[in-house]
Amino acid sequence: MFTSSRISHDTTLFTYSKEVQKLQYKQAGHTQKDILLVVGLVVGLSGFYLLMKYNQSSTFFSDSYIILTAIFAFVSAAFLVISGAFGSWLSFRDSVFLQGLFVYLLVVVFCLESTASALAYFHAIKLDSEIAPLTGVFQNYTGSSQDSNSRAVDVTQEELQCCGVHGYRDWLETSWFNRTGGLHVPHTCCNSTFPSCNGTVDQPWQLYTQGCQVKMEMAFGFMLRLVMWGFPLVLLVEVVLVLIVAQLMMPQPHVKYDTIY
Repeated sequence: MFTSSRISHDTTLFTYSKEVQKLQYKQAGHTQKDILLVVGLVVGLSGFYLLMKYNQSSTFFSDSYIILTAIFAFVSAAFLVISGAFGSWLSFRDSVFLQGLFVYLLVVVFCLESTASALAYFHAIKLDSEIAPLTGVFQNYTGSSQDSNSRAVDVTQEELQCCGVHGYRDWLETSWFNRTGGLHVPHTCCNSTFPSCNGTVDQPWQLYTQGCQVKMEMAFGFMLRLVMWGFPLVLLVEVVLVLIVAQLMMPQPHVKYDTIY
């Protein structure tokens, strides 16, 4: 016959094991939520940098749809950070309603991040055609600081350390090059390792060797890939979090003891 002390001891062990399991789930969930915060910051920064670079280089793009990727990246990053912070706070609560609200936030994050990733992929494979106006902007270069197109060219060459569309020889075919005597390219083509460089074409080793089209495609491609690869990571973390929340929301089973005579 089971004594009352034996039943009490078994019940205590069962309750303790369930509490330990629950604590382990919460600790695992807390780690996953921290990962959400980190991923949110990375996606948000990539969206911010993409938007900032586009504002500087918008003259070279055929349309402005690429900023939709930055906007969705911003919004999804905001929801990622909110979800991570909310989930960390939720670790200290046992509310089924709040756990359900957390799952709803994860679904919203999934929709936003998948949209941002799809847009990033779409623009990544079309970068070459979207930067098509680059040649025309270089052809219309005037060298004047009052001209927004010329300023954009100079800023791009200086920041990306490039010269011309495909190389410094592209400048030899521009009207600006002929008007200025056909001896120099813009000073922003000068390699920073040569302080004495004045853009003379008979000293090409002092100029940047790569063209700006390749450098721009590399820069924007890197930012778009950050947004793209953020999606599978977020998806993986979300699946783990949903499983953890599902375990925490499951009702505790009742222990039945049969009396043996």
